[in-house]
Amino acid sequence: MAKAHKHGTMDTSAQEAAFDGFIRWSIRVGCFSIGCLIFMALFNS
Repeated sequence: MAKAHKHGTMDTSAQEAAFDGFIRWSIRVGCFSIGCLIFMALFNS
């Protein structure tokens, strides 16, 4: 049988690290995309 689970006792450090990495790369990709768009707007690409 399954053991009784107590709410709030699960270790979520791996999930938090993965989410932090996802957010970090999402911000980098977004900034790079915006930078490319600004570059193209300035030089009529």
